[in-house]
Amino acid sequence: MSHLISEGPSRDAPAAATGLGCGVPGCAHPLVAPTEWAELIRPGTPLHWAVLNVARGPGSRRDPHCLTAAARLRAAGVRVLGHLDLRCGTRPFGELVSDADRFLDWYQVDGFYMDRCPVDRPDLPETARTVTTLRAMLGGAYVVLGQGAHPYQGYMEIADQLVTFRGAWADYRWSQVAEWTAGYPPERFCHLVHGVPRPHLEEALRIARWQGAGTIYFTDRTAHPGQRTGAAAPWETLPGYWDEIVSRIGLRVME
Repeated sequence: MSHLISEGPSRDAPAAATGLGCGVPGCAHPLVAPTEWAELIRPGTPLHWAVLNVARGPGSRRDPHCLTAAARLRAAGVRVLGHLDLRCGTRPFGELVSDADRFLDWYQVDGFYMDRCPVDRPDLPETARTVTTLRAMLGGAYVVLGQGAHPYQGYMEIADQLVTFRGAWADYRWSQVAEWTAGYPPERFCHLVHGVPRPHLEEALRIARWQGAGTIYFTDRTAHPGQRTGAAAPWETLPGYWDEIVSRIGLRVME
């Protein structure tokens, strides 16, 4: 299959050994999806982080329901990441910093998920400027770049984790990884895949391990026709086989 890495150490190791876990790119509002938020704090859930997206960002005012949900996640030992939309590098620096400040002030997030992050080399300096500022605002901030594709390698040096695949199962099962990723450990990479049928769940997990991803989110939910894969719809509710994912991956590795 085209997703196999031809050289280097084997990635096909047991999930427990690799620390494979889930990253949740953003459930619906807690009032709309209370069951989902409750599931995320269930003991033993292999959750590396969860994204808080109040209203395409932190919203215009503190939301008490989101505040409670974020506090419960943090109390359970889960990283809460504020959603920042970079709009492929077109979002003004001041707007991003303002949103980040509200996330920190209102929800005490542990870091940031930078959605629609640029992938090309010319955009790296400005992205690095933003990341450096975020880390100055919150010492130890965990930063995930939600690019959804393999970027210029330099982005690896400014983030804790890259989302190097975000899209449909039909594309994921024949996807390939950039050769440079073999030089980094699995915890530096995340794959987000929608439309994964239950019978193919084990195959999807094998692909993730072979490609060296330490964080995954697989769901049987699908994007609406014409909808960009970074949009919220496929991720707003947990997959129908969430319990199966939890049981296959095993207990969360606390970091």
